[in-house]
Amino acid sequence: MSLSLKPKHLSRYRDIARLLIRYGRSDLIRELDVDGLSSEDTDQPLCSDAEQLATDLEKLGPTFIKLGQLLSTRVDLLPAPYTEALARLQDDVAPFPFEVVEQIVTDELGVDLSHAFTSFDPTPLAAASLAQVHRAVLRSGREVVVKVQRPGIRKQIADDMSALAELAELADNHTDLGRRFGFGDLLGQFRIALVAELDYQQEALNLKALAKIVDPWRRLVVPRPVPDYSTGRVLTMDYLPGRKVTDLGPLARIDLDGAPLVDDLFAAYLQQILGDGFFHADPHPGNVLLTGDGRLALIDLGMVARLSSGAQDCMVKLLLAVSDGNGEAAADALAGLGRQRNGFDRDAFRSAVGNLVMRSVEQGSDLKAGAVVLEMTRIAGQAGLRPAPELALVGKALLNLDQVAQSLDPHFAPADAIRLHMASIVQNRMQTSSGGLLGAAMEARDFTVQLPGRINKVMDAVAGGTFELKVDAIDEPQLLAVMQRLANRIATGLVLASLVVGAALMMQIPTQSRILGYPSIAMVCFALAAAGGAALLISILAADRRIARTARRHRSDV
Repeated sequence: MSLSLKPKHLSRYRDIARLLIRYGRSDLIRELDVDGLSSEDTDQPLCSDAEQLATDLEKLGPTFIKLGQLLSTRVDLLPAPYTEALARLQDDVAPFPFEVVEQIVTDELGVDLSHAFTSFDPTPLAAASLAQVHRAVLRSGREVVVKVQRPGIRKQIADDMSALAELAELADNHTDLGRRFGFGDLLGQFRIALVAELDYQQEALNLKALAKIVDPWRRLVVPRPVPDYSTGRVLTMDYLPGRKVTDLGPLARIDLDGAPLVDDLFAAYLQQILGDGFFHADPHPGNVLLTGDGRLALIDLGMVARLSSGAQDCMVKLLLAVSDGNGEAAADALAGLGRQRNGFDRDAFRSAVGNLVMRSVEQGSDLKAGAVVLEMTRIAGQAGLRPAPELALVGKALLNLDQVAQSLDPHFAPADAIRLHMASIVQNRMQTSSGGLLGAAMEARDFTVQLPGRINKVMDAVAGGTFELKVDAIDEPQLLAVMQRLANRIATGLVLASLVVGAALMMQIPTQSRILGYPSIAMVCFALAAAGGAALLISILAADRRIARTARRHRSDV
């Protein structure tokens, strides 16, 4: 099998192939048999430096920077040094000219900069691979920041994603590594996250949703978007001046009462993950600011994650099981968050999870929930259980929160905070929403109204002898055939036994006709019984062999 390169993707194919070869995955390239690779591409020294991998991805551009950040959450795919290096990936790049910024904002908002803003700082506050941010003031006097998407970035990412998708499909179909890890699924998750991050109207909705969730915690704040000044490529939101929590000096830490801030932050995140199923998936210290009035500002809502109700229930069970030291319950909850692959070793999986939970219990208040969740993700991958991508994002979010907590309050115990706030979250999940109650009430009304008529129909069918009960849970023809064969064998055995008993009784009857000195009728009955028994035994052995051969073929097909 050989991969024919499309001209427009040629350079990207080569970049990806050389990257894989450089970091020891030349076997994957050989299996794909990529055309167009020269000896210079394939003959290069191996590199095992995790930090260098992050640097190489940065050189490949924004798509690969974001891909590296996603891979930093997949401890089931990469060793710990690589995930740690990728988590520190930076996408700070040179800003694009202010004239381009002005043109994009004008085209998107449909109004000149001077008419929309009292002031607009031409020097960006930050410049990244996807966008850059400028400080501005609206005509109303409201201080804002304007996030402007980098020109041409959507086309560049679309081309890169097309090349990656072709390679992922080939790898999944033609390599053992692809079949094991499912690169297509991983890339699909990445595509969804990246497309959402490029849609600033979606980010504005994320800001509103998160602001509503954290509203009960007055020490937390989320910037509000300005809908009239926001489009798919331009996002205008509140300017929240503050310092990164990791930039706080020793004197600032002395004056800061960090314990209530961190407690509110953890409580809000547990509510996001376990209560609402919508959470800020990238709360690294750079995205958490300490404002001048002593609050924590959560910024950059480009990367969010969602958990289904079932996944939330599994996460609650998982964290409760870890807290209680119940390894079996933790393994069951973790299995509910993944998909079993061929060769899944359930015993090894349960044993590894149990050992991890025991070690976690020994840590007591020093337990780091994020590290435990990520380690469970790695265990699941090794045992043959493909973990849900959301699980890694939850673990990464909790791990980032641990880092923020250490910056604000070194004595904060995440495990104690989880136990403290878990009860209220579980209680809220047990409550039925008003919509659910209304739905249940309507179902009950329909059941009550229709029940008398349905009972009358059933009773009429019973009285008329036309009542039928159909069960589709089993293969009825096959079951009937097996039962018939079983009944035939039992009947044959009874007949043979009767012949033997009858022959034994007739041995006592005097008769003139004898065979070998015994009554003829008795000897004939014995002979018939012996022949019938032999035939029955041969039939049973032949049937057993057919069943064994069928079972072996079925196992080999699987």
